[in-house]
Amino acid sequence: MAVTDAPVASADVAGDGPMSRDWHWHPDLPIPVSPLFAWPLQPLATLRWFAGNWLAVSMVAVEIALACLVWYALQPGNTASLAFDWIALVFLRNLLLITLIAGGLHLYFYRFQRQGTLRKFDARGLARDKKAFTFRDQVLDNMFWTCASGVTVWTGFEVLYLWALANGQVPTTSFAGNPVWFVAWFLLIPVWSSFHFYWIHRALHWPPLYRWVHSLHHRNVSIGPWSGISMHPVEHLLYFSTLLVHFVVASHPVHFFFHLYLQALNPAATHSGYDGLMLGGKKRFQLGDFFHQLHHRYFECNYGTAEMPWDKWFGSFHDGTAEAGTRIRARMAEERGGTVN
Repeated sequence: MAVTDAPVASADVAGDGPMSRDWHWHPDLPIPVSPLFAWPLQPLATLRWFAGNWLAVSMVAVEIALACLVWYALQPGNTASLAFDWIALVFLRNLLLITLIAGGLHLYFYRFQRQGTLRKFDARGLARDKKAFTFRDQVLDNMFWTCASGVTVWTGFEVLYLWALANGQVPTTSFAGNPVWFVAWFLLIPVWSSFHFYWIHRALHWPPLYRWVHSLHHRNVSIGPWSGISMHPVEHLLYFSTLLVHFVVASHPVHFFFHLYLQALNPAATHSGYDGLMLGGKKRFQLGDFFHQLHHRYFECNYGTAEMPWDKWFGSFHDGTAEAGTRIRARMAEERGGTVN
């Protein structure tokens, strides 16, 4: 069945709601973006938005806690020299983390179907016996590229940072030395990550890069937890390069690990295909990201994240409505010198 931009009714908060030709479930439309750069300034609305998105029970809270745990309790010994033993331990730790998060979400939602289709965006399942995927299987394809390339590149950036830190080659700060800057980093990292992701992602949609690199990730139209960082090695290098900011701007290792897990683990949740973990008819844990789900469906929109309004400013924002779909098609037709269908 062809995918269209026709509006559909949002499903009931606690139930599945009616199926539709576009989405099985979606949040209230139009979806918002952060009011951070709204004019005139809206400080209270901005605080509410960030509190609702970052301070709720979500992956952000898990990633901050995990960053503290890993830095203060699970670090290898001497990292001042590049040795196989501690690098292998870091790789295995990262492999375990992505398996627990992406694998756990996959088992819960897709293998054991503990939530059925409650709050599932796309009614379709994950692909099997499709030649577009490595091993002709979407899940195996995603697991392979996530672990073989994603964890390797992720570990490479982590090893580089730990080695440079041990040798005094990166600027650092601390809560005792600068408490305001220390706390501000936790707020600035998602903003910087969004800024970096928008421009890298937009570049990856340049036809040659899309064809040879980014198309691997876009094999996933109906997405699952293992789809999050299932990418081409070149895309992994570009994607994780956001971490290089810690080599030039003073931060604490906890900031680095939070940033690392925001990049590496958060996509498993945002690509879960589900809005959240539902228990007792209520959402208990925020997961999916309908903003990015729209990108996987319509491709040439929502290159960034909802934390920054780049898509809104540059005309690529899809808010989930039929009007937005018409506007995106018109923009693409103009860029290609064609006409709107």
